[in-house]
Amino acid sequence: MAATYAFLCCVLLFVPVAVLGESCTSPQVVNERVYTTEEAFTSSETAFVVEFSLNCKNGAKNIFLHADINGKQLPVSRAIDGSNDYQVSWTDEHKTAAGQYTIKFYDEDGYSALRKAQRSGEIGRASCRERV
Repeated sequence: MAATYAFLCCVLLFVPVAVLGESCTSPQVVNERVYTTEEAFTSSETAFVVEFSLNCKNGAKNIFLHADINGKQLPVSRAIDGSNDYQVSWTDEHKTAAGQYTIKFYDEDGYSALRKAQRSGEIGRASCRERV
């Protein structure tokens, strides 16, 4: 019984560390590729797709990211091949879609802080402009 209790305590102590994953040190958003819809006549919204790579000084991969685009929080998709390639997409009405968008990327800790209205933890930014 004591051995089972000791094992359970060890599992409960170490599982959160394993679940949290790696942290990215000195992150850099690179290789940004921006795509927008060009046919405004047949649709009511403009679609944006931003693809990018994340370089971490410590070589961390598969970091869970979130994006903040003009105050709207969105999940960021990761490539399934284990690379550090990511993608975020959203739509906006044509009449409000013109101009510059600043995209703030956050890791899990930064996103939690963002949700608590503490803007700490931002790990990078990307900008895109609608093609007119």
